[in-house]
Amino acid sequence: MGAWGTGSFDNDDAGDFLAEVTDSGDLALVREVLDNVLTSTEYVEAPDACQAIVAAEIVAAALGRPTLAAQRRDDLARWLASIRPKIEADLVAQAREALSRILAENSELRELWEETDDFAEWRALVSELGQQLHV
Repeated sequence: MGAWGTGSFDNDDAGDFLAEVTDSGDLALVREVLDNVLTSTEYVEAPDACQAIVAAEIVAAALGRPTLAAQRRDDLARWLASIRPKIEADLVAQAREALSRILAENSELRELWEETDDFAEWRALVSELGQQLHV
């Protein structure tokens, strides 16, 4: 059985994606994942949503506004310090919009969380992340 928790980095899809990103030298994967969620015409699949949440965490951390979950990730901090990415306004907007789609009704991840007692906590954490992306 895989890992599953309310935090942005608390599941296998998120962990795998963070490892891929931190093995890379730029934000290309972050952009790709956000674009996947934003161009999904009907339904956002749970693995894509998990990865997009991590992508949003990376954007917020690169802006100097990491969530508590991101602050606990030494691998993310080291990677950001090594590549020193420039975060453009369009990437921030994409991250915010992706989170909005994930919190909306056509999101498998939202539906999965709605079936649990932890839905309110998960929604609050994703909403808090969205607040970190407001300039």
